[in-house]
Amino acid sequence: MKLVRATFSLVLFWLYVSSVHAALPEFKDLVKQTSPAVVNISTVQQVSSKVQGLPDLQLPEGQQIPDIFRHFFRLPEGYGNSPKYKAPQSLGSGFIISEDGYILTNHHVVADADKVIVRLSDRRELDAKVIGSDKRSDVALLKIDATDLPVVKVGDSAKAEVGEWVLAIGSPFGFDHSVTAGIISATDRSLANETYVPFIQTDVAINPGNSGGPLFNLKGEVIGINSQIYTRSGGFMGLSFSIPMNVAMEVVDQLKDKGKVSRGWLGVIIQEVSRDLAESFGLDKPEGALVATVLPDSPAAAAGIREGDIIYSFNGHAIDRSGDLPHQVGRIPPQTDATVGIVRGGKKQSLTVTIGLLPSSGEVMKTSSQSDKASSNRLNIQLSELDDQLRERLSVTSGVVVRQVEEGAGADVGLMVGDVITMLNGEDIRSVEQFAAVVEKLPKNRAVPMRIVRRGSPMFIPLKLK
Repeated sequence: MKLVRATFSLVLFWLYVSSVHAALPEFKDLVKQTSPAVVNISTVQQVSSKVQGLPDLQLPEGQQIPDIFRHFFRLPEGYGNSPKYKAPQSLGSGFIISEDGYILTNHHVVADADKVIVRLSDRRELDAKVIGSDKRSDVALLKIDATDLPVVKVGDSAKAEVGEWVLAIGSPFGFDHSVTAGIISATDRSLANETYVPFIQTDVAINPGNSGGPLFNLKGEVIGINSQIYTRSGGFMGLSFSIPMNVAMEVVDQLKDKGKVSRGWLGVIIQEVSRDLAESFGLDKPEGALVATVLPDSPAAAAGIREGDIIYSFNGHAIDRSGDLPHQVGRIPPQTDATVGIVRGGKKQSLTVTIGLLPSSGEVMKTSSQSDKASSNRLNIQLSELDDQLRERLSVTSGVVVRQVEEGAGADVGLMVGDVITMLNGEDIRSVEQFAAVVEKLPKNRAVPMRIVRRGSPMFIPLKLK
């Protein structure tokens, strides 16, 4: 009987092991199928012989400055020689998207390169031409002079789901065709200073040299370009980010056609809606993008969008977090009409906006300052009026300047000296007297929105009086 039980237990154990093994993916065929289209990318940069503070002297080929003159005038080694080139540096990876030699990689892999060299899986090394490179999306399109090349299958990154298996191939630290695997950890991930890419987050091991390489799903389709990692040590820590292929291919189409990328522009500065701000605006939960500033002469201004509006949808796409909005706006071609859903005064409404062209550089707002006239109010802060000179220096049209912050409600919400209060509880602030009158009417124990401009940056903060 004991023997029967032991045998039965052993059978159950092997069945369990077999089921677990069957549930894990097999990558061998996938790697054989896809790796021929993955390439290593090296760059060469020119090293100038010009020395700061000395005239740009270039001698004929083969001639050198005599050592006696070099010593007498204390000239550095190499001064006066023809420019030299650094040895090729293996910086990243890429993958072939067409049989006639178009290759995708990251912008930061080929940025500032004087020469780009592509090494194919058959060890051929070919010079590549940079067709176009887009810093905002970190996508670059290269072209090599070759035909009948192996190519990847481009997948639909919009169908990528959290939890599905993915595989990366690249050249970390110069080790060609290294393969790593993992799962998708999140989609539509917003990163600081990366406003126009809704990244795919994975736990696939990515290291320096993987940049620009492909991220495959189990169908052998590329769904992303491996772009960056989050790290405190300089190495992989389980957080990798890839550019979705749907975004990358939109960039490719424009780079092929025009050599540059044009993006949609709404003309607003936005911030996240916190729980307290949601309460102050009468929302059931924190969601949407709060409009902190509407830039003058912008598409948003023309459409009637106001500061204090909360954008909860754009062209039919829900805006759950503020970082969702730039992704959607940037993908709309300029001069195209789009529908913007907003919450204003606690009520939802829809506006139509004609999207503009994103400027090459952002608006620069001037820093704040102080004035001499001061007054106190219920928040226990000292305020000053804005004169014409201050309005110009602070890049604001109305408001009052915080001169001093004492212990009290103002300090509790984080007001600082130099802040400009431009709106309170939906009312534009135009004078110290008006501000005090608005404050006196505020309810107790309920948060209301206050708009301030701090060091040139506008934002809303929730104010609650006890």
